[in-house]
Amino acid sequence: MQLSIDNRSDQPIYEQIALQIKAQIISGALAEDTLLPSIRSLAKDLRISVITTKRAYEELERAGFIYTVAAKGSFVARRNVELLREETLKDIEAHLKEALALAACAGLSRDALCEMLRILDEEGA
Repeated sequence: MQLSIDNRSDQPIYEQIALQIKAQIISGALAEDTLLPSIRSLAKDLRISVITTKRAYEELERAGFIYTVAAKGSFVARRNVELLREETLKDIEAHLKEALALAACAGLSRDALCEMLRILDEEGA
């Protein structure tokens, strides 16, 4: 499991971790019932607080992406991948609607907005 932390991001570290794990589950990179690194191990590898890692795992468990077995660890939950993908698409649509509204307020054309998206994609944002 590959995770990276961007210390310059406005997004909290626990959210960065949770979103990356969620993306790997949705993409199939992390299969059902895969054992995740322990909270302590992941915190050590990422050089972050155990509390931060614990919060990321709690968020994932609350959303149904992982489950925890006492004394065994946390595992990828069995979920309908199509349902997860659909939920993600709905989130993307909501963000795009918000971007369109902001662009309209700023007087930005659709072409200019598309160009911004293309540039961000090329930068790997």
